[in-house]
Amino acid sequence: MTAYPAEHSGDPSASLTGQVFRPARERPVRMRGVTEADLPELHRLDREVFQEVAYPYFMLRQLFDMYAEHLLVLDDGEALQGYVLAGTGLGSGLGWVLGLGVARERRGEGLGRRLMLEILRRLRNDGIREVRLTVDPTNAAAIALYKASGFAPASPEGGLRRNYFGPGEHRLVLGLSL
Repeated sequence: MTAYPAEHSGDPSASLTGQVFRPARERPVRMRGVTEADLPELHRLDREVFQEVAYPYFMLRQLFDMYAEHLLVLDDGEALQGYVLAGTGLGSGLGWVLGLGVARERRGEGLGRRLMLEILRRLRNDGIREVRLTVDPTNAAAIALYKASGFAPASPEGGLRRNYFGPGEHRLVLGLSL
């Protein structure tokens, strides 16, 4: 029998090393706390998801230092596929979801919901009584996820805050009582 290199085998998932390539959708993800070693990959994912409004690397570093216990990632063993970050005020009972993102190729699998449910569970266990977040008012998929998780527009103005992130950068502010 003649052995052919992977590129001639007819199997597009075969690699030259004999390992089968598994697309991201086929790789199971594990939720875990972030580590310092994850920061470059987390920054890559944040830029993919949020583009021009992504956190600068130095800010992610500082958020990691402050809120590591509320910074969770979804890891498929090859890359981070999602994350959620929440911040809390000392003794205020108020928490904010500061970021929730899922890699484009993994959207539609329920990973955002999984991240949201876990961070809300952790915040509740930490004594947080109210959680807020902001979202681009044109991001229908994210708004649907947040509303399905129990969030509702926060007052005033039905949650819409014009110029929240600066001129022309409107945000919908949503809240949830835990």
